[in-house]
Amino acid sequence: MRTVLVTGPGGAGRTTVAAATALASARSGRRTLLVSADAVPALPAGAEPTEAAERLECVRVDSAAHFRGELLDLQERASGVLDLLGANRLDAEELTELPGSAQLAVLHTLRRAAEGDWARHGYDVLVVDLPPLTDALALLALPGQLRRYLRRLLPRERQAARALRPVLAQLAGVPMPARWLYEAAARKDAELAAVEALIEDAATTVRLVAEPGPAAGEALSAARTGLALHGLSVDAVVAARVLPRHSADPWFADLAARQEKCLDQWHQEWEPGTPVRETPHLGHEPRTVDDLAVLAETCATDDRSPGHAEDSWWTERADDGVISWCLPLPGAVKEDLKLVRRGDELLLTAGPFHRIVRLESALRRCTVSGAALTDGVLRVRFTPDPALWPRTR
Repeated sequence: MRTVLVTGPGGAGRTTVAAATALASARSGRRTLLVSADAVPALPAGAEPTEAAERLECVRVDSAAHFRGELLDLQERASGVLDLLGANRLDAEELTELPGSAQLAVLHTLRRAAEGDWARHGYDVLVVDLPPLTDALALLALPGQLRRYLRRLLPRERQAARALRPVLAQLAGVPMPARWLYEAAARKDAELAAVEALIEDAATTVRLVAEPGPAAGEALSAARTGLALHGLSVDAVVAARVLPRHSADPWFADLAARQEKCLDQWHQEWEPGTPVRETPHLGHEPRTVDDLAVLAETCATDDRSPGHAEDSWWTERADDGVISWCLPLPGAVKEDLKLVRRGDELLLTAGPFHRIVRLESALRRCTVSGAALTDGVLRVRFTPDPALWPRTR
Protein backbone atom coordinates (compact mmCIF):
# COMPACT_ATOMS: atom_id res chain seq x y z
CA MET A 1 0.00 0.00 0.00
CA ARG A 2 1.30 3.41 -0.99
CA THR A 3 1.15 5.86 1.93
CA VAL A 4 1.46 9.65 1.61
CA LEU A 5 1.88 11.64 4.83
CA VAL A 6 0.97 15.29 4.26
CA THR A 7 2.24 18.06 6.52
CA GLY A 8 3.61 21.59 6.41
CA PRO A 9 3.69 24.88 8.30
CA GLY A 10 0.42 25.77 10.00
CA GLY A 11 -2.11 27.53 7.79
CA ALA A 12 -0.44 26.49 4.55
CA GLY A 13 -3.41 24.45 3.30
CA ARG A 14 -2.09 20.96 4.00
CA THR A 15 -5.61 19.54 4.59
CA THR A 16 -6.74 20.84 1.20
CA VAL A 17 -3.65 19.39 -0.51
CA ALA A 18 -4.16 16.06 1.29
CA ALA A 19 -7.75 15.95 0.01
CA ALA A 20 -6.64 16.89 -3.52
CA THR A 21 -3.95 14.20 -3.40
CA ALA A 22 -6.50 11.58 -2.33
CA LEU A 23 -8.93 12.69 -5.04
CA ALA A 24 -6.22 12.52 -7.71
CA SER A 25 -5.31 9.02 -6.55
CA ALA A 26 -8.91 7.83 -6.68
CA ARG A 27 -9.46 9.31 -10.13
CA SER A 28 -6.38 7.47 -11.38
CA GLY A 29 -8.18 4.20 -10.58
CA ARG A 30 -6.72 3.34 -7.17
CA ARG A 31 -8.83 2.63 -4.11
CA THR A 32 -7.89 5.41 -1.70
CA LEU A 33 -8.47 6.23 1.96
CA LEU A 34 -8.08 9.79 3.27
CA VAL A 35 -7.48 10.21 7.01
CA SER A 36 -7.77 13.65 8.58
CA ALA A 37 -8.42 15.14 12.00
CA ASP A 38 -9.92 18.23 10.33
CA ALA A 39 -13.07 18.53 8.29
CA VAL A 40 -12.74 18.83 4.51
CA PRO A 41 -15.66 21.01 3.32
CA ALA A 42 -15.92 19.29 -0.05
CA LEU A 43 -15.81 15.71 1.26
CA PRO A 44 -18.00 13.90 3.80
CA ALA A 45 -16.27 11.89 6.52
CA GLY A 46 -17.17 9.87 9.60
CA ALA A 47 -15.47 7.87 12.32
CA GLU A 48 -15.57 4.89 9.93
CA PRO A 49 -14.58 4.94 6.24
CA THR A 50 -17.25 6.94 4.40
CA GLU A 51 -17.59 7.01 0.63
CA ALA A 52 -16.82 10.50 -0.66
CA ALA A 53 -16.34 9.81 -4.37
CA GLU A 54 -15.75 6.87 -6.67
CA ARG A 55 -12.91 4.76 -5.18
CA LEU A 56 -12.39 7.38 -2.44
CA GLU A 57 -13.30 6.94 1.22
CA CYS A 58 -12.64 9.38 4.06
CA VAL A 59 -12.20 9.05 7.80
CA ARG A 60 -12.19 11.85 10.35
CA VAL A 61 -10.19 11.08 13.49
CA ASP A 62 -12.37 11.41 16.62
CA SER A 63 -9.79 11.87 19.36
CA ALA A 64 -12.38 12.50 22.09
CA ALA A 65 -14.20 9.21 21.41
CA HIS A 66 -10.91 7.32 21.26
CA PHE A 67 -9.79 8.78 24.60
CA ARG A 68 -13.05 7.84 26.30
CA GLY A 69 -12.95 4.31 24.90
CA GLU A 70 -9.33 3.70 25.93
CA LEU A 71 -9.77 5.08 29.45
CA LEU A 72 -12.99 3.15 30.09
CA ASP A 73 -11.32 -0.05 28.85
CA LEU A 74 -8.34 0.52 31.14
CA GLN A 75 -10.70 1.21 34.03
CA GLU A 76 -12.50 -2.07 33.39
CA ARG A 77 -9.30 -4.08 33.20
CA ALA A 78 -8.00 -2.54 36.42
CA SER A 79 -11.32 -2.97 38.20
CA GLY A 80 -9.85 -5.32 40.82
CA VAL A 81 -7.17 -2.86 41.88
CA LEU A 82 -9.59 0.08 41.79
CA ASP A 83 -12.13 -1.75 43.94
CA LEU A 84 -9.40 -2.67 46.41
CA LEU A 85 -8.46 1.00 46.67
CA GLY A 86 -12.09 2.06 47.01
CA ALA A 87 -11.89 4.23 43.91
CA ASN A 88 -14.98 5.78 42.35
CA ARG A 89 -15.54 4.78 38.73
CA LEU A 90 -15.58 7.44 36.02
CA ASP A 91 -18.51 7.64 33.61
CA ALA A 92 -18.08 8.27 29.89
CA GLU A 93 -20.10 11.50 30.13
CA GLU A 94 -17.67 13.11 32.57
CA LEU A 95 -14.49 12.31 30.62
CA THR A 96 -12.77 15.09 28.68
CA GLU A 97 -9.70 14.29 26.61
CA LEU A 98 -6.26 15.21 27.89
CA PRO A 99 -3.34 16.75 25.99
CA GLY A 100 -1.67 14.13 23.81
CA SER A 101 -4.85 12.15 23.18
CA ALA A 102 -5.14 13.51 19.63
CA GLN A 103 -1.74 12.03 18.69
CA LEU A 104 -2.65 8.64 20.12
CA ALA A 105 -5.95 8.70 18.23
CA VAL A 106 -4.10 9.30 14.94
CA LEU A 107 -1.77 6.36 15.66
CA HIS A 108 -4.77 4.15 16.43
CA THR A 109 -6.37 5.16 13.13
CA LEU A 110 -3.17 4.39 11.20
CA ARG A 111 -2.99 0.98 12.83
CA ARG A 112 -6.54 0.16 11.72
CA ALA A 113 -5.65 1.17 8.18
CA ALA A 114 -2.34 -0.74 8.19
CA GLU A 115 -3.42 -4.12 9.46
CA GLY A 116 -6.61 -3.65 11.46
CA ASP A 117 -10.26 -4.01 10.46
CA TRP A 118 -9.98 -1.43 7.66
CA ALA A 119 -7.11 -3.26 5.95
CA ARG A 120 -9.55 -5.80 4.53
CA HIS A 121 -10.98 -3.04 2.31
CA GLY A 122 -7.89 -3.44 0.16
CA TYR A 123 -6.81 0.18 -0.19
CA ASP A 124 -4.13 0.92 -2.76
CA VAL A 125 -3.27 4.36 -1.38
CA LEU A 126 -3.50 5.85 2.11
CA VAL A 127 -3.32 9.65 2.38
CA VAL A 128 -2.89 11.03 5.90
CA ASP A 129 -3.41 14.68 6.82
CA LEU A 130 -0.92 15.18 9.65
CA PRO A 131 -0.60 18.09 12.11
CA PRO A 132 1.79 21.01 11.37
CA LEU A 133 5.44 20.19 10.75
CA THR A 134 6.98 20.11 14.23
CA ASP A 135 4.01 18.25 15.72
CA ALA A 136 3.96 15.86 12.76
CA LEU A 137 7.60 14.88 13.22
CA ALA A 138 7.00 14.30 16.93
CA LEU A 139 3.95 12.18 16.06
CA LEU A 140 5.86 10.04 13.55
CA ALA A 141 8.58 9.39 16.13
CA LEU A 142 6.07 8.53 18.85
CA PRO A 143 5.52 4.80 18.07
CA GLY A 144 9.22 4.01 18.46
CA GLN A 145 9.48 6.08 21.62
CA LEU A 146 6.46 4.44 23.24
CA ARG A 147 7.72 0.96 22.35
CA ARG A 148 11.05 1.80 23.96
CA TYR A 149 9.30 2.95 27.13
CA LEU A 150 7.24 -0.24 27.26
CA ARG A 151 10.35 -2.40 26.90
CA ARG A 152 12.08 -0.52 29.70
CA LEU A 153 9.15 -0.38 32.13
CA LEU A 154 7.63 -3.80 31.45
CA PRO A 155 10.38 -6.06 30.05
CA ARG A 156 9.17 -9.29 28.53
CA GLU A 157 11.49 -11.43 30.63
CA ARG A 158 9.56 -10.38 33.72
CA GLN A 159 6.35 -11.52 32.07
CA ALA A 160 7.98 -14.89 31.42
CA ALA A 161 8.58 -15.22 35.14
CA ARG A 162 4.90 -14.82 36.03
CA ALA A 163 4.84 -18.32 37.59
CA LEU A 164 7.24 -17.01 40.24
CA ARG A 165 5.22 -13.87 40.88
CA PRO A 166 3.66 -15.00 44.18
CA VAL A 167 7.08 -16.00 45.53
CA LEU A 168 8.68 -12.78 44.33
CA ALA A 169 5.87 -10.79 45.91
CA GLN A 170 6.57 -12.42 49.30
CA LEU A 171 10.32 -11.86 49.01
CA ALA A 172 9.97 -8.25 47.87
CA GLY A 173 7.17 -7.45 50.26
CA VAL A 174 5.21 -5.67 47.51
CA PRO A 175 2.61 -6.97 45.06
CA MET A 176 3.90 -7.80 41.59
CA PRO A 177 2.22 -6.31 38.50
CA ALA A 178 -0.87 -8.23 37.41
CA ARG A 179 -0.82 -10.44 34.35
CA TRP A 180 -3.30 -8.21 32.53
CA LEU A 181 -0.80 -5.36 32.66
CA TYR A 182 1.80 -7.34 30.74
CA GLU A 183 -0.83 -8.55 28.30
CA ALA A 184 -2.01 -4.99 27.71
CA ALA A 185 1.59 -3.86 27.19
CA ALA A 186 2.19 -6.66 24.67
CA ARG A 187 -1.01 -5.74 22.82
CA LYS A 188 -0.05 -2.07 22.66
CA ASP A 189 3.46 -2.96 21.56
CA ALA A 190 2.06 -4.99 18.66
CA GLU A 191 -0.22 -2.12 17.64
CA LEU A 192 2.62 0.39 17.79
CA ALA A 193 4.86 -1.98 15.84
CA ALA A 194 2.28 -2.05 13.04
CA VAL A 195 2.22 1.76 12.87
CA GLU A 196 6.01 1.94 13.04
CA ALA A 197 6.25 -0.55 10.17
CA LEU A 198 3.84 1.56 8.12
CA ILE A 199 5.89 4.73 8.72
CA GLU A 200 9.18 2.99 7.93
CA ASP A 201 7.86 1.17 4.84
CA ALA A 202 9.67 1.97 1.60
CA ALA A 203 6.33 2.90 -0.01
CA THR A 204 5.67 5.61 2.60
CA THR A 205 6.64 9.20 1.81
CA VAL A 206 6.08 12.66 3.23
CA ARG A 207 4.55 15.46 1.17
CA LEU A 208 5.42 18.96 2.37
CA VAL A 209 2.94 21.79 1.79
CA ALA A 210 3.90 25.44 2.21
CA GLU A 211 2.89 28.83 0.90
CA PRO A 212 5.95 30.43 -0.77
CA GLY A 213 7.63 32.90 1.56
CA PRO A 214 10.75 33.38 3.72
CA ALA A 215 9.22 31.89 6.90
CA ALA A 216 8.00 28.81 5.04
CA GLY A 217 11.41 28.36 3.44
CA GLU A 218 13.12 28.32 6.82
CA ALA A 219 10.56 25.85 8.18
CA LEU A 220 11.05 23.50 5.23
CA SER A 221 14.84 23.60 5.55
CA ALA A 222 14.63 22.74 9.25
CA ALA A 223 12.08 20.02 8.57
CA ARG A 224 14.36 18.47 5.95
CA THR A 225 16.93 17.78 8.65
CA GLY A 226 14.33 16.34 11.01
CA LEU A 227 12.86 14.12 8.31
CA ALA A 228 16.30 12.79 7.40
CA LEU A 229 17.09 12.15 11.06
CA HIS A 230 14.01 9.93 11.29
CA GLY A 231 14.61 8.28 7.92
CA LEU A 232 11.59 9.76 6.14
CA SER A 233 11.63 10.45 2.41
CA VAL A 234 9.96 13.49 0.82
CA ASP A 235 8.18 12.74 -2.46
CA ALA A 236 7.25 16.35 -3.28
CA VAL A 237 7.19 19.90 -2.00
CA VAL A 238 3.84 21.47 -2.84
CA ALA A 239 3.81 25.25 -3.13
CA ALA A 240 0.27 26.24 -2.20
CA ARG A 241 -1.75 29.31 -3.25
CA VAL A 242 0.63 30.42 -5.97
CA LEU A 243 -0.45 33.73 -7.51
CA PRO A 244 -0.53 34.37 -11.27
CA ARG A 245 2.87 35.62 -12.36
CA HIS A 246 1.56 38.24 -14.79
CA SER A 247 -0.80 40.79 -13.29
CA ALA A 248 -1.53 44.35 -14.28
CA ASP A 249 -2.05 45.26 -10.64
CA PRO A 250 1.29 46.44 -9.16
CA TRP A 251 0.43 45.14 -5.68
CA PHE A 252 -0.37 41.61 -6.92
CA ALA A 253 2.60 41.71 -9.27
CA ASP A 254 4.91 42.47 -6.33
CA LEU A 255 3.47 39.57 -4.27
CA ALA A 256 3.81 37.22 -7.23
CA ALA A 257 7.42 38.32 -7.76
CA ARG A 258 8.24 37.54 -4.12
CA GLN A 259 6.66 34.10 -4.45
CA GLU A 260 8.58 33.45 -7.65
CA LYS A 261 11.87 34.34 -5.96
CA CYS A 262 11.10 31.92 -3.15
CA LEU A 263 10.07 29.19 -5.59
CA ASP A 264 13.36 29.56 -7.45
CA GLN A 265 15.19 28.94 -4.17
CA TRP A 266 13.06 25.88 -3.46
CA HIS A 267 13.76 24.45 -6.90
CA GLN A 268 17.50 24.87 -6.33
CA GLU A 269 17.38 23.37 -2.83
CA TRP A 270 15.12 20.38 -3.42
CA GLU A 271 15.40 19.37 -7.07
CA PRO A 272 16.23 17.16 -8.88
CA GLY A 273 15.69 14.55 -6.15
CA THR A 274 12.43 16.07 -4.89
CA PRO A 275 10.05 17.83 -7.30
CA VAL A 276 8.54 21.19 -6.38
CA ARG A 277 4.91 21.38 -7.49
CA GLU A 278 2.73 24.47 -7.64
CA THR A 279 -0.99 24.67 -6.90
CA PRO A 280 -2.79 27.83 -8.01
CA HIS A 281 -4.53 30.30 -5.73
CA LEU A 282 -8.24 29.82 -6.42
CA GLY A 283 -9.21 33.24 -5.16
CA HIS A 284 -11.30 31.60 -2.44
CA GLU A 285 -11.16 28.69 -0.02
CA PRO A 286 -11.85 25.33 -1.73
CA ARG A 287 -15.48 24.41 -1.10
CA THR A 288 -16.43 21.86 -3.77
CA VAL A 289 -15.08 18.72 -5.40
CA ASP A 290 -14.50 20.78 -8.54
CA ASP A 291 -12.21 23.08 -6.55
CA LEU A 292 -10.25 20.08 -5.30
CA ALA A 293 -10.11 18.70 -8.85
CA VAL A 294 -8.28 21.84 -10.01
CA LEU A 295 -5.65 21.34 -7.32
CA ALA A 296 -5.53 17.57 -7.90
CA GLU A 297 -3.93 18.12 -11.31
CA THR A 298 -0.59 18.82 -9.59
CA CYS A 299 -1.05 16.49 -6.59
CA ALA A 300 -1.03 13.10 -8.27
CA THR A 301 0.98 10.24 -6.74
CA ASP A 302 2.63 7.30 -8.46
CA ASP A 303 3.12 3.65 -7.60
CA ARG A 304 6.84 3.86 -7.18
CA SER A 305 8.53 2.74 -3.98
CA PRO A 306 10.91 5.65 -3.46
CA GLY A 307 12.59 4.10 -0.45
CA HIS A 308 13.93 6.01 2.51
CA ALA A 309 17.00 7.44 0.84
CA GLU A 310 17.69 9.85 3.69
CA ASP A 311 17.64 6.89 6.13
CA SER A 312 20.19 4.84 4.18
CA TRP A 313 22.92 5.09 6.73
CA TRP A 314 25.91 2.98 5.99
CA THR A 315 29.23 2.04 7.52
CA GLU A 316 32.75 2.65 6.25
CA ARG A 317 35.74 0.74 7.55
CA ALA A 318 39.20 2.33 7.55
CA ASP A 319 42.53 0.49 7.32
CA ASP A 320 43.16 1.06 11.02
CA GLY A 321 39.94 -0.77 11.91
CA VAL A 322 37.94 2.35 12.76
CA ILE A 323 34.30 2.07 11.63
CA SER A 324 32.46 5.21 10.48
CA TRP A 325 28.68 5.12 10.86
CA CYS A 326 27.28 7.54 8.25
CA LEU A 327 23.89 9.26 8.22
CA PRO A 328 22.81 11.88 5.63
CA LEU A 329 21.55 15.02 7.40
CA PRO A 330 20.90 17.68 4.73
CA GLY A 331 20.60 21.16 6.17
CA ALA A 332 22.09 20.20 9.54
CA VAL A 333 24.24 22.74 11.38
CA LYS A 334 27.28 21.49 13.28
CA GLU A 335 26.54 23.65 16.32
CA ASP A 336 23.05 22.13 16.63
CA LEU A 337 24.23 18.52 16.62
CA LYS A 338 24.61 16.49 19.82
CA LEU A 339 25.60 12.84 20.26
CA VAL A 340 25.38 10.77 23.42
CA ARG A 341 26.28 7.08 23.68
CA ARG A 342 24.22 5.29 26.31
CA GLY A 343 24.77 1.57 26.48
CA ASP A 344 23.67 -0.01 23.21
CA GLU A 345 21.95 3.15 22.03
CA LEU A 346 23.02 6.37 20.36
CA LEU A 347 21.08 9.52 21.22
CA LEU A 348 21.05 11.94 18.27
CA THR A 349 19.93 15.56 18.43
CA ALA A 350 19.74 17.91 15.45
CA GLY A 351 18.30 21.24 16.54
CA PRO A 352 14.80 20.58 17.92
CA PHE A 353 14.73 17.00 16.63
CA HIS A 354 15.74 13.93 18.61
CA ARG A 355 16.15 10.26 17.82
CA ILE A 356 17.40 7.24 19.74
CA VAL A 357 19.00 4.57 17.57
CA ARG A 358 19.86 1.05 18.71
CA LEU A 359 23.35 0.23 17.47
CA GLU A 360 24.17 -2.79 15.39
CA SER A 361 25.93 -5.63 17.20
CA ALA A 362 29.35 -4.80 15.72
CA LEU A 363 29.13 -1.16 16.83
CA ARG A 364 28.10 -2.14 20.35
CA ARG A 365 31.57 -3.64 20.78
CA CYS A 366 33.21 -0.34 19.94
CA THR A 367 33.75 2.97 21.66
CA VAL A 368 32.79 6.29 20.06
CA SER A 369 36.05 8.02 19.12
CA GLY A 370 34.71 11.11 17.34
CA ALA A 371 32.19 12.56 14.91
CA ALA A 372 32.14 15.02 12.01
CA LEU A 373 29.59 16.66 9.74
CA THR A 374 30.87 16.93 6.17
CA ASP A 375 28.85 17.83 3.06
CA GLY A 376 25.57 17.11 4.83
CA VAL A 377 26.65 13.67 6.07
CA LEU A 378 27.19 12.89 9.75
CA ARG A 379 30.02 10.42 10.34
CA VAL A 380 30.35 8.90 13.80
CA ARG A 381 33.63 7.04 14.32
CA PHE A 382 33.67 3.81 16.33
CA THR A 383 36.95 2.24 17.47
CA PRO A 384 36.86 -1.52 18.24
CA ASP A 385 37.35 -2.21 21.94
CA PRO A 386 38.96 -5.63 22.57
CA ALA A 387 37.47 -5.69 26.05
CA LEU A 388 33.97 -5.77 24.55
CA TRP A 389 34.55 -8.46 21.92
CA PRO A 390 33.58 -12.07 22.67
CA ARG A 391 36.40 -14.11 24.09
CA THR A 392 37.59 -17.16 22.18
CA ARG A 393 38.94 -20.29 23.78
